[in-house]
Amino acid sequence: MREIARTAGTPTFVYSRATLEGHLDRLREAFAPIDPLICYSVKSCGNLSVLRTLAARGAGMDVVSIGELQRALEAGVPASRCVYAGVGKRDDEIAAAIDGGIGLLNVESEAEFENIARIAAEREKVVRCALRINPDVDPKTHRYTSTGKKETKFGVDLERARRFFQLYGRDRFAKLEGLHLHIGSPIYTVEPYVEALTKTCALIEELAKDGIEIRSIDLGGGFGADYETAQSPSARDYAAAILPLMLPLKARGVEFFLEPGRSIAANAGVLLLRVLYTKDSGEKHFAICDAGMNALLRPSHYGSFHFIWPVRPQAGFVPTQRSSNMAMEGLRAQDIVGPLCESGDFLAVDRAMPPLARGDLLAVFTAGAYGMSMASRYNSSPLPAEVLVSGNRVELIRRRETVDDLVEHERNVTVLL
Repeated sequence: MREIARTAGTPTFVYSRATLEGHLDRLREAFAPIDPLICYSVKSCGNLSVLRTLAARGAGMDVVSIGELQRALEAGVPASRCVYAGVGKRDDEIAAAIDGGIGLLNVESEAEFENIARIAAEREKVVRCALRINPDVDPKTHRYTSTGKKETKFGVDLERARRFFQLYGRDRFAKLEGLHLHIGSPIYTVEPYVEALTKTCALIEELAKDGIEIRSIDLGGGFGADYETAQSPSARDYAAAILPLMLPLKARGVEFFLEPGRSIAANAGVLLLRVLYTKDSGEKHFAICDAGMNALLRPSHYGSFHFIWPVRPQAGFVPTQRSSNMAMEGLRAQDIVGPLCESGDFLAVDRAMPPLARGDLLAVFTAGAYGMSMASRYNSSPLPAEVLVSGNRVELIRRRETVDDLVEHERNVTVLL
């Protein structure tokens, strides 16, 4: 890591090809009895080299914008192996997905379906659609990432879902044939999945009474990742809860999709930072680093925990696990903060850390998901670099932005009116 930081600079995201591949392989093995198309969630970490790594392993892609679809195509994944979700698809995005032959278009509302049906009819092209249902399940996660309760903006409730199919289930071009559910992320127990899928199976039987056959089920994602050691169930644990409910549907010819993101990418990446200064203020101790919420938004936005440790700690400070409660003599509470002009610019607050000094290199763990994808240029801070490690090979897969990059799109002014 020190050599990577020396050559690539900081802040830099570093990803492991072997870890990305291993996480995908374990999911595929765990869910093999229903043979799902595993569509990696591009929004979690969309670097082209990451997408190409997973595509080469047979992954499809889960996209939520035309930009993410373009990334999937650039990575060599055909639109037919992509599912397209998202609550606010523009007309041009819908048209591009239909024209490109999208594998499955997930529908969020009656108004959206009517728009999709109109656009498909204008093109005289058939598109497979799945209705996103809201099973009113509490996944016990942060309210910003809980998407399965009635009060969220996503999907339609189960009471409306049956009427939805009765009204739209026989459209000529927008073929409404599937169900999509995604109840939130990260989910650290299997029970919310069991509850949601039990309700989904009941809906499928109700639809069958109406003569409507469900041909595909997009199970969504949301599987947790180990931000702390052994925090999340394994892929096999999730599968053990889900498969008994899905195998009877598989026997009836139902096709399955999965949309994992965090469970593949999170622990495949770390963020390297450099301590610029240390500072004491009253009873508080600060380590001021060369990036903060502009590189990793999750701690300030969600209150999320990321394990942070010096790459080369002093003797006696070698952790045996990632934990929010480190019990080690000589640690002291410190705030790990960034350089931005915001009091909310932090990566950790009152975190027990070894002694830190100017120039120390820090590793922020489990940063592969929703790190770079949520990074910003706030305070006109250039975006970090990204690096992919493949055995002994280290590749720069996104160069660090320069200050010249920041103003490139603003240099030429165009008169519109």
